[in-house]
Amino acid sequence: MMVSGNLRKMKSVLASPVAYSLPVGDTRIPLNAVIGQSIVIHYNGRIHCIACGRKTNKSFSQGYCFPCMQKLARCDRCIVSPELCHYDAGTCREPDWAVDHCLQNHIVYLANSSGIKVGITRGTQVPTRWIDQGAGQALPVYQVKDRYLSGLVEIVFKEHVADRTDWRRMLKGAPELVDLKKVSEALRQACSARLDAIEQRFGEGSIRHLMDVETISINYPVNQYPEKVASINMDKTPRVEGTLMGIKGQYLILDNGVINIRKYTGYEVSVEL
Repeated sequence: MMVSGNLRKMKSVLASPVAYSLPVGDTRIPLNAVIGQSIVIHYNGRIHCIACGRKTNKSFSQGYCFPCMQKLARCDRCIVSPELCHYDAGTCREPDWAVDHCLQNHIVYLANSSGIKVGITRGTQVPTRWIDQGAGQALPVYQVKDRYLSGLVEIVFKEHVADRTDWRRMLKGAPELVDLKKVSEALRQACSARLDAIEQRFGEGSIRHLMDVETISINYPVNQYPEKVASINMDKTPRVEGTLMGIKGQYLILDNGVINIRKYTGYEVSVEL
C-alpha cells in the first residue's frame, strides 16, 4: 500500500489503546494495525502551507508559510503564552478566529507524561490535547471562561509544577502512576489566595473548580519503547524506513529512531506500508 500527499498531524481516538490514523492528503491511514510491520515515509522536498496552500521552502509554527505565520492569530506568541492575549486591546490579528478559539471555555488540567505538569486546552480539545502530549494520566482541575484567564491560572500553578513535557523521557516508557487528585488538592490549597484574587478580578464563577471528575488513564499502542531516543529529521533524511514499534503523542516510534509527525505538517510525502 502506498499513499501520497501532504502530511497532517495524527488523528486519535481515546480507546485502550489509543487508536491512531495518519492523514496523508485526502487519505487517513489506520496505524494501529501496522505496528510491528515496516513503514517507509519518503519526503519529496515540497512543503505546502496548511493555511493558504502555497509552496514554501520552510515550515513555520508547524505547517505555515512565513506570510501566514506573520498574519494569523493562531501563530501569535499568545498561543504559546496565553497570558499575553491582546484581544481586549483591539490588536488581535484575527478577532473572529479568536472568538471561536480563544474566547471559549478552557480547561486547566494536570497531566502525567514525563512527570506532573500543568496545561490548558479548550474544552472541545479534551482528551485530544492530552493524547498529543503523550500523557499517561490527566485530570481536569478548573474550567475558566476564556484562554487568557486559563493562562493566568496556569502561571500560578507553574510556580509549583512544570508546564512542559520532556519528550525524550515521555518516549522511554509509561510514567509512574500518581494520585493526580491528591496533587490537585494540594496545589489548590497552596494557590488559593492568588486564585481567589483572580476570580475577584474577573467575577464570581469565572474560575470553576471541577470537583466531580475522575483521572483519565491513557494507554498507547506501543510494542517496545526505545532504550535511547534518537530523533529522525526528515529535512536531513528524506527517506525514513523502519519497523513501527509503537505510537505515542504525535511520535512514530521506529526500531531506528522516532519521528514527530506534527513537526512535518504540510510536508509532501509518500507513505508505503
